[in-house]
Amino acid sequence: MHPSQYNLGILGGELLQMERKTDRRFIQANKEAVIAVVLSLAYFIWWYATAYGFGDAPVSEYTYVLGFPAWFFYSCIAGFLVFAFLAALMVRFLFKEVSLDKCEENTGGDA
Repeated sequence: MHPSQYNLGILGGELLQMERKTDRRFIQANKEAVIAVVLSLAYFIWWYATAYGFGDAPVSEYTYVLGFPAWFFYSCIAGFLVFAFLAALMVRFLFKEVSLDKCEENTGGDA
């Protein structure tokens, strides 16, 4: 049976919401989701600013880095490397391993 087909009723839905608010796994997952969205938005802002900031000139006035136009190098190459490194740091230091088992004693991770 698909989870959306369960008829929990009002009380069952409220209990599920309470469990999500108090279960440390959900708290950690929400924290990780917010961090990932912030990093993604920062990458988009970086890409947009460097692509259109350096690329907003006639082609004859472009500067080049390693043979690439500066706007392309900074937005697509350097930006990717910087944010891939930041994502690796984020996963290494901010994300926590949590148990996916449904256990009353173990609510998961070190959130």
